[in-house]
Amino acid sequence: MKRSVFILFATVIVALGLSAGAARATGQGNDAINKWKSMDKCARQAQLAYPDFTPDSNAKRDAALQNCLNAGNLPPREPLAPPAPH
Repeated sequence: MKRSVFILFATVIVALGLSAGAARATGQGNDAINKWKSMDKCARQAQLAYPDFTPDSNAKRDAALQNCLNAGNLPPREPLAPPAPH
């Protein structure tokens, strides 16, 4: 009885230790997550500043997004669609 309780206890301790170790992120992963959060914040600010979907508002929103990304030394976002022909 004592042996089976000890084995169960040891198994639970090992399982908890492995799950805690796997949950920790690397420094590089944390940096990437922080950059993504900053990029999302820039996009949210640009959308709030220019909420309309007119060509003029779209251009201003894209410019505001690029300015924010450049100011934060963040990578540029890929366009969702190719630019329309003029």
